[in-house]
Amino acid sequence: MDKRKRRRKGRRGRRVQRHKRSVLAVSAVVFLLFVVVSAKSLSLREKEAQYKAQEMELEAQIREEKARAAKIEELGEYVGTDEYVEDTAREKLGLVHENEIVFQAE
Repeated sequence: MDKRKRRRKGRRGRRVQRHKRSVLAVSAVVFLLFVVVSAKSLSLREKEAQYKAQEMELEAQIREEKARAAKIEELGEYVGTDEYVEDTAREKLGLVHENEIVFQAE
């Protein structure tokens, strides 16, 4: 009977050791997964910050382009007026109205 008890204790001891090893292996895998997920989380946060900075820069460019488009629209409207034609004739062709007196610098 003494031998049976020893065998049972020996079997139990081996089972406990196997169980401890299994728990340790599973714990190690879970810990490694936690480390990998944490590292990826940090890199994703960095990318998010970069994308937000890029988004702000692009929004500023959009505002600038909208302002530029508005100026171009105003210029287009000005080009279609008689005032533009008169200004261009004076500047580039040197034309004047009939009742204007031209003073030239010496």
